[in-house]
This record gives sequence, C-alpha cells and structure tokens, in this order.
Amino acid sequence: MTFSCGTAEEIANALAASGLILRGGFGFGDDEVAPVGPSGALARSVLLVGQAGAAPWPHFQRWLGRQAKDIANPLDSWSREVIGGVAKEFGARAVSPSDRPYLPFQQWAMRAEGLKPSPLGILMHPRYGLWHAYRGALLFEDEISVPEAHEAIHLCDTCVEKPCLKSCPVGAYSVDGFAHQACLAHVRGTNGAPCRAGGCLDRNACPYGAEYRYPSDVQAFHMAAFAGVRILPDRTET
Repeated sequence: MTFSCGTAEEIANALAASGLILRGGFGFGDDEVAPVGPSGALARSVLLVGQAGAAPWPHFQRWLGRQAKDIANPLDSWSREVIGGVAKEFGARAVSPSDRPYLPFQQWAMRAEGLKPSPLGILMHPRYGLWHAYRGALLFEDEISVPEAHEAIHLCDTCVEKPCLKSCPVGAYSVDGFAHQACLAHVRGTNGAPCRAGGCLDRNACPYGAEYRYPSDVQAFHMAAFAGVRILPDRTET
C-alpha cells in the first residue's frame, strides 16, 4: 500500500494541531535492518516528526500546566503523547529519540531532508538554521510515497566567520568537538547566568534562520534540562 498525498496531509494536519510538522521520510531498503512497526513486523517506511521554531511551545505549556509539578522529562513525555496519538490514528508505531536501544535519528533526518551537521552538531537547515528539532518518528509497515530528498544547501560551507565557534566564554565548541564538562561547569557556575537565561551563546551567534530563533524562555527551559538546574517557565496556561 502506498499512502496518498491526502493521507500524508491528514497526518500533517493532525500534528499541526500541536505545532508539530512532518520532516520528510523514506522507505527502508530490502537489505537494511529496519525497526519493527506496530504489529511487530519490520517497518517498510518512516516519517520524521519535529518542529520549526517554537511553534509547539504554547501547546506544550498548556499540557504542562495540567501535570504534576515534579514530572520528569516533560517535553519528551508531551512529544510521546502527541505523536503516539497520531500514530494510533494512522496505524503507525511511534518512536522517540530517547528510546533505548537508541534509533539512528540523526542519520534518518539527514537521509529524509538531505541535511548535514553544523559545527555545533545540530543539523543545519537551509530555512530554519539551527532552530528546529526532531521529536519522534512514525514507523509504518506499508510503503509511503514521499518526495525524494535532495542534498540541501549547507550554509555552514559558505559561512567564513564561523561565529558559532567564537561566542562561548569557555570555548565549549571547537573543531575538536564539544567540551561537555567545561560547558556544564560554566552554565552551572556564577558566570553562566547569560547562558541559563537566554540559551547557548554559540547557537545564538549563528546568523541563519533568525526568524525561527527560540524565545529566551524556551531556550532557558532547554538549558535547564541540559544542566540539571531549576529554570523552568511559568506553568500557566497561555
């Protein structure tokens, strides 16, 4: 069975109700080791689900306001709930980047959208810059007709100044990789207030996709989750 464009549009519309979008997809080859689908048979196709900018944030905040205050990994839980509901509606299996054993989400994303990693490790999108994310995927046991992905323009190749490697006070990102412990110590320390309040300075220095940049409260939420500090947004319904 091949899903029609109308069905793909219905899936996209169901996700849009929570601010999420389809991020491309592909079919698994006969020689690939594919994950299993909803019935336990091998999946034939996958659709990536994610976001561009902070569109899901109001939906997530309303959901968060109804949860216990000590809920663990709230954004992951919300994403699982939303994508799981869509999966049930359309006969798919929902999977998450945090599922174990880990699934190759970054490889899937590069294959589905033709993207490449930035110096920060985040995939660079020609429209969204670094301000996008993948929240899950839908696995189908049928073939899905999706547009073939072509290699996207990799903006990092034409960026001469590389401000994303020059803005961190402790040089956490470099051509040698990510200095995780140095970043963590800085964010948690006395001088890390700008990072805690407004997000990664290196990421914010990137000039691309600025119109999709996450608001400061969204960036503070993600930084709190990364550093294990209490900087959560107001739990009010908006």
